[in-house]
Amino acid sequence: MNLQHARIAELCQALKLERIVDHYPLLAQQAVRDDLSFGDFLEQLLRHEHGFRQQRSRELLTRMACFPAIKTLEEYDFSFSPGVPKALLHELAGLAFIERTENIVLIGPSGVGKTHLAIALGYRAAQSGLKTRFVTAADLMLQLGAAQRQGRLKT
Repeated sequence: MNLQHARIAELCQALKLERIVDHYPLLAQQAVRDDLSFGDFLEQLLRHEHGFRQQRSRELLTRMACFPAIKTLEEYDFSFSPGVPKALLHELAGLAFIERTENIVLIGPSGVGKTHLAIALGYRAAQSGLKTRFVTAADLMLQLGAAQRQGRLKT
């Protein structure tokens, strides 16, 4: 490792630019090969760091959501539950209900995909950068009961 690389690595660490330190040599070589301007190289480097941070943020939000499994809307089998309106589901997939601070209640018999849809919408929200928390109705009732017993429940 040359001295310049060591100084760059130290500065990147101090500035918490984790991805740049690992990838700038390759991106610099590509910039020379492609005859990019310094501005283009810098933009490419910063886009790389930004993309890494966004991906890491989405992964963290997904872990924090406590999904029992990852489900997506694309995986949902409409033929299994024909009562689910596709148009409504596509509208919900846009997540505008969150901006409008509206709640969604999924009602139906056991085994028709309510949990799949709840997880899929939550996963879509987490991938969009929104804090999400998955909890079953039974667990929610237990948590509310415990909060009430501890005097932490606001009415």
